[in-house]
Amino acid sequence: MRQDQRPQAALNEGTDRLRLLGEGEVALKGRMPWSTNQTFLVAVAGDGQEMLAVYKPGRGERPLWDFPGGLYRREVAAWALSELLGWGIVPETVLRDGPLGEGSLQRFVDADFSQHYFTLFEDGANHDALRRICLFDLLANNTDRKGGHCLVGEGQLWGIDNGLCFHPEPKVRTVIWEFAGEAVPAPWLGDVERLVRALPGPLAGLLDSSELAGLRHRAEAVLDHPSFPEPDPVGHCYPWPLV
Repeated sequence: MRQDQRPQAALNEGTDRLRLLGEGEVALKGRMPWSTNQTFLVAVAGDGQEMLAVYKPGRGERPLWDFPGGLYRREVAAWALSELLGWGIVPETVLRDGPLGEGSLQRFVDADFSQHYFTLFEDGANHDALRRICLFDLLANNTDRKGGHCLVGEGQLWGIDNGLCFHPEPKVRTVIWEFAGEAVPAPWLGDVERLVRALPGPLAGLLDSSELAGLRHRAEAVLDHPSFPEPDPVGHCYPWPLV
């Protein structure tokens, strides 16, 4: 379902969530386990409402040799890309100041954390949603789509942990290769066409010119060759660990 086709109640709910994320008072609850960078579970409260969110402050990032700092901005850019496409893959995410400085704040999804890509793939009913996450990752140039970054909760599938995206050089590393060689569904190509016309849009303040150019190039490549690619047999195409 495209963003502008969502029920009005859902649109209003998303607007309220974004307002709370952007304006609410943030209180640290604890550090998220197994995170490479400092990642915190927080409570966001305001106007009599409260929600849990995942806070990734820039100052808690570990330097990487192949990515510049500011991964938290890519988290926000991934949400913006998902919204431009109308796919709703990434939970609401905002850029804001928090207890440990500027970072990303993403709504915490109440998911079944015993599930991941490999268990979700076993159910054919999930395949279309997984295909769409796969296409999203091709566009975003996701270099870290582990199995555990695919969640099921609140009646849908989500793609989280999107900080290692939008590098201008081809670097896709993902566990989702089962759809290689299949044609990309025509309605999704229409969404990609609209994306190309809408760029840079809200991504302008989050990505630099080379990253934006890379995104445009990848989107145009999908339109020119509308099929899911095969993994490069000599390339580093899978993340580690897989889950």
